[in-house]
Amino acid sequence: MRFCSLRSGSSGNAAYIGYKDVHILVDAGLSGSTIEKSLLNIDVNPRSISAILITHEHNDHIKGAGILSRRYDIPIYANEATWASMESFIGDIEPHNKRFFKTGEDFTLGDVKIRPFKKSHDASEPVGFSFFCGQNKATIATDLGYISRGVAANIMDSDIVLLESNHDVDMLINGTYPWPLKKRILSPHGHLSNKDAAEAIKKFIKLKSIGKIYLGHLSQNNNKPEIAYKTVIDVLKEEGIDYEINMALRYAESDIVEI
Repeated sequence: MRFCSLRSGSSGNAAYIGYKDVHILVDAGLSGSTIEKSLLNIDVNPRSISAILITHEHNDHIKGAGILSRRYDIPIYANEATWASMESFIGDIEPHNKRFFKTGEDFTLGDVKIRPFKKSHDASEPVGFSFFCGQNKATIATDLGYISRGVAANIMDSDIVLLESNHDVDMLINGTYPWPLKKRILSPHGHLSNKDAAEAIKKFIKLKSIGKIYLGHLSQNNNKPEIAYKTVIDVLKEEGIDYEINMALRYAESDIVEI
């Protein structure tokens, strides 16, 4: 299994999962050219992409999906509600490239089993994904207002996790956003804070049920990588836990993980 967060943040998201001859793009929330360059930077030919999987219809997750599908004849997978919400924004898609999955039901692409799971966010039917590649598992869980039992169950036993650490609560409350937007971000249908991410990570580590961790989807205005990182590390130190925490980057590819 190969994993790389190509870009992660409020300005655009895309991640790569590869196993054997299957090459998956999770979300395509950047320009087509940016995603192409990013894939080439990790030695993946854009023409080899097997599928684009969409978590939800917000622009920072779908911006380049239609362009890439038309350019390279790539199938796009989403649930029915997400298709209904995003179709007018991504342009015409060839009928054979319009694919559907059902939230909560596993499906396969080659030797990769994919589990789309329900999460809480202000979108039509948002999902996270777990990928099962041989004996290994990777999970992407961003854009979630809180970690439900279902989300936690899907994160459990993952060798790689990309987890949201969107905002510092004090920065958000004291920042320039209008109050309705602040309420939306802080709500159970908004985004996960640094502290909430830290508390969740602490529990997973104590259960010995998590592998390599990446913090992602950081707000450009209400967070900084060093603040997100320090918040998590400080919570772990209080429990005497020494654990490697990695950052998914906003404007560059993160480290490639091969397991």
